[in-house]
Amino acid sequence: MSEKIELYLSTIGEGAAALARRHGFGLEISDFSYAANMDADFPHWDAVTRENLSGVEKRIFHAPYSELNPAAFDPLVAEVTGRRLEQAYRLARRYDIHRMVVHSGFVPRIYHRSWFVERSVEFWRGFLGGKPPDFSLLLENVMEDSPDMLMEIVDKTGDGRLKLCLDVGHAGGYFSATPVLGWVEAAAPYLGHVHIHNNNVEEDLHDPPGRGAIDVEAVLVRIRELCPGATYTAETADLLSAVSWLELRGFLSAGIDERAWK
Repeated sequence: MSEKIELYLSTIGEGAAALARRHGFGLEISDFSYAANMDADFPHWDAVTRENLSGVEKRIFHAPYSELNPAAFDPLVAEVTGRRLEQAYRLARRYDIHRMVVHSGFVPRIYHRSWFVERSVEFWRGFLGGKPPDFSLLLENVMEDSPDMLMEIVDKTGDGRLKLCLDVGHAGGYFSATPVLGWVEAAAPYLGHVHIHNNNVEEDLHDPPGRGAIDVEAVLVRIRELCPGATYTAETADLLSAVSWLELRGFLSAGIDERAWK
């Protein structure tokens, strides 16, 4: 029998924490991916996060990303990016979370690839410097057209605490020029985590895996073969459909009672 995947549920989905507690899933805390939630509204979101994490042992933190860029041309933008990610790191540690998803900040037609790689390597080396050995980063693809640039960033950073987070929906989306299975085959040696969702290729809908243009089942089968140690997050608002789909196809243990989720 194929190994079951280690699943996390993104807090972008309603009821994620209750489902995680009931069925032994992990949680990916995404509420602070909007950086302003770390500021004036922090007391509210801190209380929400602490409540969500109660009774959940497996945890991942999604860092903020909008308008942030580690390889920014403007040094003040790079500085703000560093400050925001340090703020996110401190929060992750406060919640006893040891892995954090980050975005590269790459925008097509804006950055020369070799320059972007060089600047990114410098940034991530500096960011990881002084961090404890039990803390790691998961670099997620968004607008990249292939895995090559992200693989080069990880390789040249030369720190085993930096791995890739393969976002299946983004890899099969508008900006990608590489088939999703091509992403898997190339990125496998660098892969630590996977975001599961689907879309119609033109829009980043974050639909559940069974609803969209991507053959998510074939992708997950191949990832499971090549990267048995990878973990996974269902990153969709419709977590009920996502978990049901994963169970039906043998990625999760059978016997999860959908009636208990409602």
